Amino acid sequence: MPQPVPVEYAVAVDRYLAASGLGAGSRRVYRIALDTWAWALADRPAPTGPDRRRAGPPVLPLALLDHPGCAARLRAAVDRRAAETDPRTLNRELSTLRAAVTWWRARGWIATDPTDGLRPRPLPEPGRGPAPLTPEELHALFALRVPLREQLLWRLLHESGAPVETVLALDVDDLDLPHRRTRPPAPPLTWQAGTARLLPPHLAGRPTGPLFLTDRRAPATTPAADRCPHTGRARLSYRRAAELFTTHAPAHTLRQLRPARRPRS
Repeated sequence: MPQPVPVEYAVAVDRYLAASGLGAGSRRVYRIALDTWAWALADRPAPTGPDRRRAGPPVLPLALLDHPGCAARLRAAVDRRAAETDPRTLNRELSTLRAAVTWWRARGWIATDPTDGLRPRPLPEPGRGPAPLTPEELHALFALRVPLREQLLWRLLHESGAPVETVLALDVDDLDLPHRRTRPPAPPLTWQAGTARLLPPHLAGRPTGPLFLTDRRAPATTPAADRCPHTGRARLSYRRAAELFTTHAPAHTLRQLRPARRPRS
């Protein structure tokens, strides 16, 4: 017996994800993206940072997607989202919404496509991303009252000049604390006094495991290399680190913490 047409947007999201064949982790990411667009459809700002994961989306009728003003509301939401996140994340969220809308239309649940005309944002050319933060912007950022993990990550990214992915892949036993550098075979990184001051309290006696950890225990499927043997927590992902950063610096991205390259003489 066919299921009745869902009345609520959230129910349509549940059915789409249940039929998607995605793994649990991917379904969670897709749901966060679709919930973000629910806030946009309600013409309300989406929660940011940790609140974004905990907040339930607004209750909306699925028929709202067929409203004549829906496309314009989504365009405005895309512009706001573009100021909060990087183009790759925004494009992924747009793709998620477009795929769900296509699936709902194929079942006759909605008649129109409010995502028609929403184009992916251009990605920065390699080596030509946003300009590094100015000294004034860095001073304001480092003066923020944020958790120790974020203080250390931001300092290490700036002082080492390393890519975000490289820093997040570090393990505790990669660090040569007295000499303010990494040990082989880790990528050769060095840091300065700011990072050196924050490392000991951050490590809190952990001799092994990922340097940067999530707030929660790792799922059972997490590889051993990405799980702390002392706390059971998982390695911090780039997506989560970027989300936390834009909570405190919504006009910037983590990659802007890398200092500008000095021209060769």
